Amino acid sequence: MSTNIRVAFIGAGNMAEAMISGIVKTGTLEPQQLLVTNQSNQERLLELHNRYGVQGIVFDSFPIESADVIILAMKPKDAETCLASIKDKLVPDQVVMSVLAGISTSYLQDHLKADQQVIRVMPNTSSMIQESATAISPGESVTMKNVNLAKKILGAIGEVYLIEEEQMDLFTGLAGSGPAYYYYLMEHIEEIAVENGMDSSLARRIGAQTILGAAKMMIERDESPEQLRTNITSKNGTTQSGLEALAANGGGKAIKAAIASAMKRSKEISAHLENNPTHHY
Repeated sequence: MSTNIRVAFIGAGNMAEAMISGIVKTGTLEPQQLLVTNQSNQERLLELHNRYGVQGIVFDSFPIESADVIILAMKPKDAETCLASIKDKLVPDQVVMSVLAGISTSYLQDHLKADQQVIRVMPNTSSMIQESATAISPGESVTMKNVNLAKKILGAIGEVYLIEEEQMDLFTGLAGSGPAYYYYLMEHIEEIAVENGMDSSLARRIGAQTILGAAKMMIERDESPEQLRTNITSKNGTTQSGLEALAANGGGKAIKAAIASAMKRSKEISAHLENNPTHHY
């Protein structure tokens, strides 16, 4: 990617660090091409500078106008005040990417200039190891050049999916919150293994490798998940017994309920932020 591209992060929390880490580790951009600021925590800016070589700059001196891409990574409740503070410093060629949960492209466009290019982004925490499932939804004014630029930057932290705005809440339930479901599954795999005399660290490695292998099978093979399941389910065998126990205890329903509940909560957060703006940046 061009060495002229500059990316500015407003917000220096866990998600910003996960993205910075992936971008630097993959060499997508050089550390000096990345700028980061936050509300007031200069120690955190120094920490990110020492760890990744990025430029940490206090917000009052932050050169917004010098960046090609501005990534909003602060707390969602601070979005309105932040947008107001940068609105008049932006130019149409700049693209504003938001990783803020519940903040729609229409919200961004309503609080910035009418022709400002905005992209809503939903990564997940696997960004830290460059394995995120990341969705993007471009606003009305975004050029294809900047959509492709966003894909290249976000490709440093995993796979990128272009989806419609209406699907963002569903994506949040599937992938934004998704890693936690697998961690929860792993907690119980580890727990039953320990109850039956296995060392917890060994059980964790076995369980994680099993999930990893199954995920790769789904990515690399043409069969549907149902077919892959059928392939390894012998009549009256151990797998069938385990699947029957899952069904009897509501396993499938629980998975669908978790995704539906997370999707519903994402919609509630969006509605709340739209109707109850705050001023804490």
